[in-house]
Amino acid sequence: MNLRSGWLRKTLFATALGFVTTAPALAASDDGKVTDFLLDNGMEVVVIPDHRAPIVTHMVWYKVGSADEPPGKSGIAHFLEHLMFKAATTNHAAGEFDRAVSAIGGSNNAFTSFDFTAFHETVVPSALEQMMSFEADRMFNLIVNDDDIKTERDVILEERRSRTDNNPQAALEEEVDATLWQNQPYRIPVLGWMQEMEKLTWTDAVEFYDLYYRPNNAVLVVTGDVEPGTVKALAEKTYGKVAAGPGLPRIRPVEPEQNTKRTVTLTDARVSVPGFSTQWVVPSYHTAEPGEAEALDLLAEILGGGSRSRLYQQLVVKEGIAATAGANFRGTMRDATRFTIYGSPRGNAKLADLEAAVDAEIARIVKDGVTDDELDKAKDRYVRSLVFARDEQPYMAYLYGSTLAIGRTVQDVQEWPDRIRKVTTDQVKAVATRYLVPDRSTAGYLMPKTEN
Repeated sequence: MNLRSGWLRKTLFATALGFVTTAPALAASDDGKVTDFLLDNGMEVVVIPDHRAPIVTHMVWYKVGSADEPPGKSGIAHFLEHLMFKAATTNHAAGEFDRAVSAIGGSNNAFTSFDFTAFHETVVPSALEQMMSFEADRMFNLIVNDDDIKTERDVILEERRSRTDNNPQAALEEEVDATLWQNQPYRIPVLGWMQEMEKLTWTDAVEFYDLYYRPNNAVLVVTGDVEPGTVKALAEKTYGKVAAGPGLPRIRPVEPEQNTKRTVTLTDARVSVPGFSTQWVVPSYHTAEPGEAEALDLLAEILGGGSRSRLYQQLVVKEGIAATAGANFRGTMRDATRFTIYGSPRGNAKLADLEAAVDAEIARIVKDGVTDDELDKAKDRYVRSLVFARDEQPYMAYLYGSTLAIGRTVQDVQEWPDRIRKVTTDQVKAVATRYLVPDRSTAGYLMPKTEN
């Protein structure tokens, strides 16, 4: 996911609390109750009331990301995200939106990912209509000129230099992506390839904008001190005036069966501690058979989800050969996704020894499975994290928006904890056996550069 600034993994926003001068109202009975409806132009709207503080988070999610870019135009989704902030509209001067948000003590930002692009504001409830009006305006009335193109193209080129080209870890991850995916557009970085970014034009931006930035290709999520009826009336008044665009089926290339083991090695003088990762192509929540994605999530939790995980306890605590060791499953992708394990050695331990120890832990699960007790504890940790996350207003907006933007539903979000609870030890062992096959993995090695 590419972010314009300071995006936190969990909360995902900086909440604007400076304007809160009174005690929050008592929680109303509808707090947390989700309302979902469609505008006449096809825009989906989700409202999640939370009356504990006079704050509203307003997010617009477009069902388009870097994986939807035309060939040869990598980076155009992220480039257009920048232009949405930089350019004027037929109704507002350039920068007027940002100034309006700052004037009321709010915050706003945006981000581009493989599967979606989102814009968000956190403001006082009385400013919600103004935010909707601004977002609805730039959804349809953006005016991009040659100066905007030149300025923002330079900005994204510099962003690539600083975030990827000057960061060995990021550079390796980019090369691993390009190796892991043989046909999927996830192999192309969200920021884009430098040689293609340099050639992005006014025509590229306008064509992409005209095709994808339409209400029937968007989801609006509003959380906070609001009522569903009020949000619906305001949405109809603002977004409801924007004409729908053509239907846009999201047809992606199909990833072929993975049947080889591949490695990517990057050596760099700036690296002091070596590290490795091993990745496998696995199904996401959107593509998996029932129960598979949930089992992969719990497998990642048991194997390397934190200080209670097998990798941490065995390699960091008991053997002392790892400074870091973990696993993760990136389940919220529209198409197939990845399962990753990673680690870096401690002290005099060798990277090869650490990798062998990690492989042994995976082999243990493939052979013997997991116990009922560790699965139950993993479920408790996982479900607790979902419950605690629901206490964060911005995260709720992210959770529902990212789910709906990849083609899933409000019901999928609401039933998620129950589906996690139903996973069995046999299912966890089955996904480990089926997907974590060494001969179908892609490994990345980040190594110090030594003198010959």
